[in-house]
Amino acid sequence: MKVFCGRANPTTGSVEWLEEDEHYDYHQEIARSSYADMLHDKDRNIKYYQGIRAAVSRVKDRGQKALVLDIGTGTGLLSMMAVTAGADFCYAIEVFKPMADAAVKIVEKNGFSDKIKIINKHSTEVTIGPDGDMPCRANILITELFDTELIGEGALPSYEHAHRHLVQENCEAVPHRATVYAQLVESRRMWSWNKLFPVRVQTGHGEQVIVPPLELERCPGAPSVYDIQLNQVSPTDFTALSDVMPMFSVDFSKQVSSSAACHSRQFEPLASGRAQVVLSWWDIEMDPEGKIKCTMAPFWAHSDPEELQWRDHWMQCVYFLPQEEPVVQGSSLFLLAHHDDYCVWYSLQKTSPEKNGRVSPPRPVCDCQAHLLWTRPRFGEINDQDRTERYVQALRTVLKPDSVCLCVSDGSLLSLLAHHLGAEQVFTVESSAASHRLMKKIFKANHVEDKVHIIEKRPELLMSADLEDEKDLWRIRSPCGNCEGFDVHIMDDMIKRALDFRESKEAEPHPLWEYPCRCLSEPQQILTFDFRHPVPPHPVRAEGSIELRRPGRSHGAVLWMEYHLTPDSTVSTGLLKPPDDKGDCCWNPHCKQAVYFFTSPDCGVPQGGPRTVSYTVEFHPRTGDISMDFTLSDTLEDGC
Repeated sequence: MKVFCGRANPTTGSVEWLEEDEHYDYHQEIARSSYADMLHDKDRNIKYYQGIRAAVSRVKDRGQKALVLDIGTGTGLLSMMAVTAGADFCYAIEVFKPMADAAVKIVEKNGFSDKIKIINKHSTEVTIGPDGDMPCRANILITELFDTELIGEGALPSYEHAHRHLVQENCEAVPHRATVYAQLVESRRMWSWNKLFPVRVQTGHGEQVIVPPLELERCPGAPSVYDIQLNQVSPTDFTALSDVMPMFSVDFSKQVSSSAACHSRQFEPLASGRAQVVLSWWDIEMDPEGKIKCTMAPFWAHSDPEELQWRDHWMQCVYFLPQEEPVVQGSSLFLLAHHDDYCVWYSLQKTSPEKNGRVSPPRPVCDCQAHLLWTRPRFGEINDQDRTERYVQALRTVLKPDSVCLCVSDGSLLSLLAHHLGAEQVFTVESSAASHRLMKKIFKANHVEDKVHIIEKRPELLMSADLEDEKDLWRIRSPCGNCEGFDVHIMDDMIKRALDFRESKEAEPHPLWEYPCRCLSEPQQILTFDFRHPVPPHPVRAEGSIELRRPGRSHGAVLWMEYHLTPDSTVSTGLLKPPDDKGDCCWNPHCKQAVYFFTSPDCGVPQGGPRTVSYTVEFHPRTGDISMDFTLSDTLEDGC
């Protein structure tokens, strides 16, 4: 059987889907996943353990056997917690076979094989009866099926089926309840991740403005949520237009519906402004009384910011309204949360949806092409006026009245900048049909459709005739060891073996501005590419060493590009300025950086002085692949 697996393109950072055959080692998918981050989430683990103990006690107090159904068991951790809490038996379901095989070994290693049965199926395929996977229905339902959006991993359909077919009526559930919260804000920075702003260019003929097509302005945007670490967003980057509002709750102990639904909340705006963005997160209550709570709230909405748990597998949501709308302080409005079985979206109304009888708006779908072509960070990058100005300054130094420019970049506005700055002819290479259609709309909106020529080809296939014959995140990977008293070394070993494969030795793209991190070394140049010369036919290789001068644990190495537009102007995709004395970093918020995770974290600077990291980096120009290897110097006994 062949399947599609997601891969990060090492050159562009975008995710591409590759077909793998039946011989593919799927353990690599576990190595790339967030299983380790979940197991390192102490707050999550403690709250689940407390909720499970309480649920088992309530069942035992009723004089019943505690029969547990654990959907999406992963390593089997929650089932082992249940047995330790006194459950009589657990049926642990895991659809992903490599993970199910690992769970069998972990359960056996911890001595629970007689109390836990691993079922390698989707929960909707589990059968009940004497010859079934389970002899009878369970009376305790334990799940961890949630993503940042809560329902994006299919939690609602799974719960719906489980209540109908796999668990008893009025069963105990851990978690017992989930609540989704929302806050309406105005934020130019976040809105720049969703809409194309007018781009202003100072030319010899005065100011020129590149305007977005009307179709793009009216487009409701991409249908998917933008999940980010809101704790890394400065409060000065947005203005709260509403208080935090609970939008809807789901009681997991009762029958759950996956049908589309709409929930509204009336509120009075805290300030006048333009409603653009909805910030959203959720919490889960592990018990019916709501005393055991695990929350994803950002620091400004957290009951105890000092106890804030950093996690990468659950973050916070940014939703964009279909259009920005003016709001007036004190004038009542209704915020609506819509959801189907997998997706949430928001809208704003002046009157109650029950009163005006309006049909719930459909899930937003991009019809302008831009949201399909550009990622949210790419929108932000194109809207970065400072970055644009750097390119304008660089173009001014090289453009002449008879210049012929070739722009090689899907969906870039550089061709428009070159035209407005006086290039005689401008060609832009758009290798995809989507970018071709989008750029055609942008050129038409700016009345240059007959002045900038689009070539729909891959750059390597260009001929002179095409130019009209012109030739001018460490916890994600760190070993877990023991998790809440349970031995999960088997999963660590499996991940370590998977990391020995070529694909797993490649760097992964991560937006480091969202992740608290420090530099243990000074930035160091690794490779240089001179775009004025032909691409070398053979791999480009670099070897050397980096000195670690600051204390701390070295979890990985980060690579990024700095584009030297002119001798005096540089655009960095990584650090925007040198790290300070403590190693604190300021990363480009529009770009992802290439992160190479070390197999196990090592010490930075021991008492004996600086240490070094040896590296080998090889770039394959024809494929765009980058392979790398880093080796830390031997650990000193008096280290960290």
